[in-house]
Amino acid sequence: MSADPDDELVRRVGAGDPAAVQTLVARKLPRILSLAVRMLGDAAEAEDVAQETFVRIWRHASSWRRGNARFDSWIHRVTLNLCYDRLRRRRELVTDDLPDMADPSPLPDAREEPQRIEQALQAIAPRQREAIILVYYQEMSNIEAAATLEISVDALESLLSRGRRALHMILARDGVHD
Repeated sequence: MSADPDDELVRRVGAGDPAAVQTLVARKLPRILSLAVRMLGDAAEAEDVAQETFVRIWRHASSWRRGNARFDSWIHRVTLNLCYDRLRRRRELVTDDLPDMADPSPLPDAREEPQRIEQALQAIAPRQREAIILVYYQEMSNIEAAATLEISVDALESLLSRGRRALHMILARDGVHD
């Protein structure tokens, strides 16, 4: 495995260097936020997850040591875990009051096809969704995505294949062409 481009930056964050913290946030926030939005389907919750991810980085930066995965894989794994914690809490919430229904019509400036793709992405199996998001949206290599998910590259490729098929079936059924 090649040298981790984030090693020195994480070391500086752990030493309390404010410029390093600012650089790390600028470098990682857009991708972490994008991952959380796609996993949760809620921008406000995604911002909370991103903030919590960075809090964990700041807490653990001084003790972080590169193991089998690069820092970027670790931060994506932390974000995924926080997203799943929130998704579990959503399922566990029980209430007698029905929530107000949001207007399901798209915003006037929203493009319909990307919205349908995002909805289809939410409808496939969670592990397939993770694999697709990491590879296609987060632009990780198969090796990096497999390390983040803590699976083999073959298992990742299987998830990607099944996920693409599931998305294709959903989008074909809904009339969205690829």
